[in-house]
Amino acid sequence: MKKVINNPEDVVQEMTEGIMFAYKDSFKKLENVNGIIKRELKDKVAIVTGGGSGHEPLFFGVVGDGLADGVAIGNVFAAPTPNTVQEVAEAVDSGKGVLFIYGNYAGDVLNFDMAAELLEFNDIETTTVTVTDDVVSAPVERKDERRGIAGDVFVIKVAGAAAEKGLSLEEVTNVTRKANDHTFSIGVALSPGTIPDSGKPTFTLADDEIELGMGIHGEPGMERTKLLPADQLTDQLMDKLLEESNLNTGDEICVLVNGLGSTTLMELFIVNRRVGKILEEKGIKVHDMDVNNYCTTQEMGGFSISLLKLDDELKEYYDAPANAPYYRK
Repeated sequence: MKKVINNPEDVVQEMTEGIMFAYKDSFKKLENVNGIIKRELKDKVAIVTGGGSGHEPLFFGVVGDGLADGVAIGNVFAAPTPNTVQEVAEAVDSGKGVLFIYGNYAGDVLNFDMAAELLEFNDIETTTVTVTDDVVSAPVERKDERRGIAGDVFVIKVAGAAAEKGLSLEEVTNVTRKANDHTFSIGVALSPGTIPDSGKPTFTLADDEIELGMGIHGEPGMERTKLLPADQLTDQLMDKLLEESNLNTGDEICVLVNGLGSTTLMELFIVNRRVGKILEEKGIKVHDMDVNNYCTTQEMGGFSISLLKLDDELKEYYDAPANAPYYRK
């Protein structure tokens, strides 16, 4: 796969520099680490997210008003270092504590936990919510082992609104955990992405094959099958999501159809058409529906569907204003 880069070893640094040229009025780059924070911070619980590069616009794209206050940026598909996480947290802390939100991957858990220990020595209180929305990655009785994928967007949206409201660190953490517990996602891969420094695909699929439930780094899914028509494929994914989420007639949800990198918006809207029809048939109310590329995997072909099951509390926070380069509500 051809890529528009210079030295593969410099892609993260040069990407970050490009982000800053585009959004210098909104963001501030930390001097010694690959961390970006909001230029205007508030006296409230701080929200810090982060993870490996290669999933753009996650994670920098959810830094903004009513969302995250800072992002720790790792190398491609690699967790940010503990030092990066620590410096981002110290830069955004107003004295009311810091909530870490990131996808549930071993490297991220290890490094964010190490950063939390370092911050404790500086009397900065932290809590953590790992996003576990990928319903295929572990059975429901081991939900805490599931991976985080595009559901990050819903969880960070709720967390940012709760923090903006002036809730305590414990209160923000609790409602964020609730948002995570109410978020369900599943994806399908049609073709692999490639890591810039290797130039090799992260997995292989035959031209007529797809993998249902494959993770955003190429982790195994639930079934490898032949390419299906869009409606048939969407039906299979929605059957799994509806089973996991226990949605009933009259329930209210938010929907995100997320592209993984190279799948066109035309295709995503065709999927969204079928999602909307399924929900209409089942009498499930759609409070908000979004079709976009938020959590990608370089040029991976495919998409994911995420559902956020609302109650009155989550609906209030979801509806609060948010403003970031790639996410405005």
